[in-house]
Amino acid sequence: MTRVKKGTNALKTRRNVLRQAKGFRFGRSKKERQAYEALMHAGAYAFAHRRDKKNDFRKLWNNKINALVRTHNLSYSTFIGKLKKKGILLDRKILATLAEIKPETFARIISHLA
Repeated sequence: MTRVKKGTNALKTRRNVLRQAKGFRFGRSKKERQAYEALMHAGAYAFAHRRDKKNDFRKLWNNKINALVRTHNLSYSTFIGKLKKKGILLDRKILATLAEIKPETFARIISHLA
């Protein structure tokens, strides 16, 4: 069997890894092993933080809703409870958008709950 040198493949892999690690600091952008390790961690963090971002936005929406609901002498939890009892199927993202952009529409929703 003939001998196969992996020169081109190894160089191609190295070049791709270093290209992806461009902008990283210190040896993590210049040394193949450190760059590969940094890319593995970066991928894991990116995966986890895509999920965290969803929680962050939900917290933000809750705060926006609570801020406007408090001006109408309600608490956030009682407001959400009344929405569910009335069968109003607006999610928190839409409610937060209404509270921020169209507070008069949001006030009409609150008046329907009373």
